[in-house]
Amino acid sequence: MILHHIALVSLSKKIKPERLASVGAALQKQAIRDLGPIWGIKATVDVFPHVNSVPVGYWPIIIKDKIDDETAAGYHTDKHGQPFSLVAYTEDWSITVSHEMLEMLVDPFGNRLFTSDSIIKGQGRAQYLVEVCDPSEDDRFGYSINGERVSDFYTPEYFDPVKTTGTRYSYTGFIKEPKQILKGGYLSWYLPAKDEWWQASYFGKKVKFENITSDTERMRGSTVRSKMDRLSIIKRREIQVSSGSRKEASDKRRQANSDNSAKAKHWMQEIDRASRKKPKA
Repeated sequence: MILHHIALVSLSKKIKPERLASVGAALQKQAIRDLGPIWGIKATVDVFPHVNSVPVGYWPIIIKDKIDDETAAGYHTDKHGQPFSLVAYTEDWSITVSHEMLEMLVDPFGNRLFTSDSIIKGQGRAQYLVEVCDPSEDDRFGYSINGERVSDFYTPEYFDPVKTTGTRYSYTGFIKEPKQILKGGYLSWYLPAKDEWWQASYFGKKVKFENITSDTERMRGSTVRSKMDRLSIIKRREIQVSSGSRKEASDKRRQANSDNSAKAKHWMQEIDRASRKKPKA
């Protein structure tokens, strides 16, 4: 099994080094404990102070305060075909970084397809773009690791032909059946017989099905996934993110800070006790 290396770099003035380290640790745990056993992937996640310090062979995820072209946020490949991701800073940046990491590890080169029946009756067989976070990408469907919010992701069984009892379709269990799309999510597929790209998106009051062939042709990007990322950003502009999910994330973060402070105090007391000179007899 190939060991992949992810580099987490912040160019944002809003992220303190200790917070970046905390999110990096959460992502490492997610990659090893959660994603790895389900998708057969091994990966390391390391934090670096600047892009210049990222070693050769690492795939960087770079956080910036602002990206001039907002549709440029997401997955990219360099001129040698190696993956990297750009993330624009928001309150929920840890979930976005988690999303990018998970999809980069499962589909490093942005063109992995999985063949299954189309979710539209009569279309026949389809090839689904493997974007493991997109159907449940809204913040409310994420979960916490060490007090940091991370993204949900689907399992390989997501593309099963029928629903079966006891099957896990996403890590959190919010996805209840194959090819289900949750509020704020989407799913893209290709029809080889017609040479068409289609998408089902749940950005409004109900799931919308549309032929996006012409949209993908005019989108910039060197891979199918980079084109879909740009297109989804445009479509998501109208989404109203749940204030409840933001409050939950904020509350959990405050609790984690409180727990960490208590633990730090404990360790400082232990260090002081261990290093204190013993009185002479």
